Amino acid sequence: MNAPRTRVQRRPVHGVLLLDKPLGLSSNQALQKAKWLLRAEKAGHTGTLDPLATGVLPLCFGAATKFSQLHLDADKTYEARARLGIKTSTGDAEGEVVAERPVSVTADDLARAEAKFTGPIAQVPPMHSALKKDGKALYEYAREGIEVERAVRNVVVHELALKVETADTIHIRAAVSKGTYIRVLGEDIGEALGCGAHLTFLRRIATGGFDISQCVTLETLEAMGEEERLAQLLPAEALVTGHTTVTLGPEDAARFLSGLRRRGNWPDASHVAVFGREPHAFLGTAHVAAGELIPGRLLNPIEIQQTLLTEATP
Repeated sequence: MNAPRTRVQRRPVHGVLLLDKPLGLSSNQALQKAKWLLRAEKAGHTGTLDPLATGVLPLCFGAATKFSQLHLDADKTYEARARLGIKTSTGDAEGEVVAERPVSVTADDLARAEAKFTGPIAQVPPMHSALKKDGKALYEYAREGIEVERAVRNVVVHELALKVETADTIHIRAAVSKGTYIRVLGEDIGEALGCGAHLTFLRRIATGGFDISQCVTLETLEAMGEEERLAQLLPAEALVTGHTTVTLGPEDAARFLSGLRRRGNWPDASHVAVFGREPHAFLGTAHVAAGELIPGRLLNPIEIQQTLLTEATP
């Protein structure tokens, strides 16, 4: 007879875990594993990474989930490897080979491709993606052998560096705006080189202000004790480090948390992180217009108290 499964006692956990997502797991699978290890009540992530991709995946817990949407707009940096001369149905190594062409690429060819794909570019989202049409993910249509029309999206490649690794392999490093598909970029570079290509490796090394060097693996997290795991969490305000900062006194902070606008000598600002002075605590986001601080996403008093207690614990 099988022993009964031990029920995990969930608890309020607030903060951001910078995970180095492993190969083969979906973003949600990685999230659920981390959530279980932290015994967290509430969790979410800041945008998906393909199962075949590894690297920086910020995971949000508790109060931090209120601000995860802000990070979806962040610029991201990737390293990838493209196999030249072979085009696949998915744009990566999981797909079936659909075309093969000879490879003859020079340094000048790579320089031209770098120039062509740096700056604003247009992309057609791949069929093998989580993008939805009529409530159904594109990859579901693809599995049924159906190709649907996709709207072209405009993205920006801020920096692009291409380097030959072998006769038929190039290394790609790209800093891009939100919504950029690196698989599509790899395929388009392959077409520009006249031989086609597909990705064999993809790693996100930065997103927003977060870098791969700050990340922890699931394996390392699993080997830690409970308090050490909690110590890996960044505070929720780590998601708004680029915002203008406003600090309120106790009376204004209380009114702000109840959703009331506050008046002050503040310049207009579209993204504001608001803190209380006594005690020092992150309250939420806002924007300033015509001297008014207008509340956005707010923490509730219980979340603030739990966060302060966590920070006070040695």
